[in-house]
Amino acid sequence: MTPLSERRKTLVARRSELDKRLHVIDDELESHNSADWEELAVEREGDEVLEEMGSSGLQEIRAIDAALERMNAGEYGFCVKCGAAISEERLDVLPYTPFCRVCAAKNSKSEQGTI
Repeated sequence: MTPLSERRKTLVARRSELDKRLHVIDDELESHNSADWEELAVEREGDEVLEEMGSSGLQEIRAIDAALERMNAGEYGFCVKCGAAISEERLDVLPYTPFCRVCAAKNSKSEQGTI
């Protein structure tokens, strides 16, 4: 069983890494000022990729912040939907997950429109 302090340290480190990465992405997006139309088109294609990376990074930061809040509230490691304990194995892979395996699967199926 991984101690809560280790999980917190992992989440804080990952958040810091993502924050640095997002700053690099922002700097890169702001640096494009090509006057050449062909270069500008290539830069714009790259910008779309960078924006998507930034968006997914922001989503992960939000999930990490929520997990840290659950830790502070003493609710970390329990499913926010059903209240069941989240397995250690699941937390090892997704330390910021708010759902147990069962609820995550149900949530995934409902998002796909199969329920």
